[in-house]
Amino acid sequence: MLSRIAALALIALVARPADAATSAHAMYVDGLAREDAVRQVLGDADATAAVLKAVRSTVRAYEAVVREYPTSGYCDNALWQAGRLEFDAFARFGDPRDRAAGVRLLRMLASEYPTSKLAKQVPGQLEALDARAAPAAAADAVPASLPAPAGAADPIATIERITRDVLPDVVRVTIAIDREVHFHEERIDGPPRVFFDFASTRAADPLRDQTLRFERDADIVRQVRLGRHPDHTTRVVLDAMGVARYNVYPLYHPYRLVIDCIRAEPAQRPQAATVVPARGPAPLDAQRIAADFGTRLPTPVPAADVQSVASRASEPVPPAAPAPPPATPPARNHDGGFSMARQLGLGVSRIVIDPGHGGHDPGAKGKGITEADLVLDVALRLEQLLNRVPGVEVVLTRRTDEFVPLEERTAIANREGADLFLSIHANASRSAQARGIETYFLNFASNLSAAAVAARENAASAQTMGALPDSVKAIALNNKLDESREFATDVQQALVQRLRRSNRSVRDLGVKQAPFAVLIGAAMPSVLAEISFVTNPQEARLLRSGAYRQHIAEALLQAIRQYQSSLKQHATTVAHQ
Repeated sequence: MLSRIAALALIALVARPADAATSAHAMYVDGLAREDAVRQVLGDADATAAVLKAVRSTVRAYEAVVREYPTSGYCDNALWQAGRLEFDAFARFGDPRDRAAGVRLLRMLASEYPTSKLAKQVPGQLEALDARAAPAAAADAVPASLPAPAGAADPIATIERITRDVLPDVVRVTIAIDREVHFHEERIDGPPRVFFDFASTRAADPLRDQTLRFERDADIVRQVRLGRHPDHTTRVVLDAMGVARYNVYPLYHPYRLVIDCIRAEPAQRPQAATVVPARGPAPLDAQRIAADFGTRLPTPVPAADVQSVASRASEPVPPAAPAPPPATPPARNHDGGFSMARQLGLGVSRIVIDPGHGGHDPGAKGKGITEADLVLDVALRLEQLLNRVPGVEVVLTRRTDEFVPLEERTAIANREGADLFLSIHANASRSAQARGIETYFLNFASNLSAAAVAARENAASAQTMGALPDSVKAIALNNKLDESREFATDVQQALVQRLRRSNRSVRDLGVKQAPFAVLIGAAMPSVLAEISFVTNPQEARLLRSGAYRQHIAEALLQAIRQYQSSLKQHATTVAHQ
């Protein structure tokens, strides 16, 4: 039976009003607390109707976040959590109303927040739910849990090993992880590769930051690279040269993610072969591989087929793909000269996007809007746009409402070997009439207004007075000043031009300079964009609109593309290890 204490806790949980929270962040945290409490008793064999009532009350609390703050960065997570909880309630109690509610919530997530990474997971979750539902007792087939949403406090999983097996029809890459985790995968070109971002994971010591090379075999997927990204995200990148398409599916007990890469010209291999990377464990025999991954050994190829393949070995090798066109000389800087970066022929490939503030530092506040929520949403939209650009890799300094110290944001960009650093902020003023857009690069402030903005944005810095000499020296010796000013000009022009279409009163406050702590020490061109004033009633109203935020993200994409093309017209991808 449920304990008396648990029952009283449930009653108190149901009685608490769903709209008691005063901000999107507080309401979402309240929903998480409610869910944590109700899940402690949801799995009990003797769970009563009071538990189901508490579940539905919790779902309403999540829905209140979406209803009260439809443009906040918490809405997609709230809908995901609510849908997941409804599915689990359906699995426990079998009431089809909970299943229908879960489907409705996930579909709402996909339709209302299409740029959310969680939205990409919705079709697969709904298909899996339909496929696993038995005609007479669908509740028995509902998964007990769904992948955790971005930002959930999951324990850190370990990527234990990565193997590559050459099979007759595919080259199979298997990633063994000690538990199932949420991941995002995407294929990009320039050069062709497939990357997987595994949330809440770390690589085992022998794999950490390693490149696994498969040079003994000339087949596809010749290397797999591992790297670390913020928020305990591990990126695994597969070389996809010669890969026509690929399939991804999980295996369980133990958990493995299998990627079957299909050759552009299939049936080139006479039999299966296991290739061991240059770095890694000793070779494994076929029986051990089968036992390890729970799969049957491939069917042997008939001798006649082997001879047929061998007879084709003397056929001429198809010509290599044509070399990319040569890069044209870079354009002049806006001042008519050529900066050192242009003289050296440098380009841009990896970009770090920094949503300002977060966690206990909400930043500037306006009516129904906070700077931290706003800029995170814009950053996630910009990431989605950049992921469609061939040859570009994107890193975010934060993906959730968490506090990241100013100095750590620059350190992330340096560790990632970024070519460009863009910090996104929103402005504020004591005067409600202040409005407009301004973009900053690192230098000493040239006027009182710029100094005031720097003072406000640097308020969260943990540095003490002892850091003053080093900070002044870093600003004075800033060797990225020319390119940072160039990029800031592109950002400012793109924002003003794009937003003026839907906001004719937008003011161009220009490109400015100031000693922003988040830009000090960056080893690449870096700028800070103040996208609008949250304290201006008209701009605050526009900023609460998802469409206007999308316009901002599109403008920032345009600025990045403009800056890229000014450096090189072709082959802008820069190799990163």
